Amino acid sequence: MTNTMVHHVAVEYDPLLSVAEMTAIVEEEIAQWKDRHKELARVLLTIDGENVEIKAIEKSPVRRVRRITGYLSNMENFNDAKQDELHARFKHCCG
Repeated sequence: MTNTMVHHVAVEYDPLLSVAEMTAIVEEEIAQWKDRHKELARVLLTIDGENVEIKAIEKSPVRRVRRITGYLSNMENFNDAKQDELHARFKHCCG
C-alpha cells in the first residue's frame, strides 16, 4: 500500500492503481462527501479483482465541552480565570 495526501485528505492506495486513477477516485469521493456537508479524514483504495474498493472515513466532529461556573463552552473560549479554575480542579480517578 502507498500513502499520500490529496486535497488535505490522507489516502492509502494499492500501488497497482496509477496516481492519475487514484487522484480521480479520491477527488470524486471528496466531492460526494462535500455535497452531504461532510469532511473526509481518510480514504483507503484496494483492488478486489477487477473492482476498486473504496473505504472513506469521516473527520470526527466531536469536540470537548466543559462546564465552569455554570456555563458550557469550548475550553478555547474560556478567559484566564476560567482556565485557572479548570486546571485547579481535583481530578477523580476511577480505576
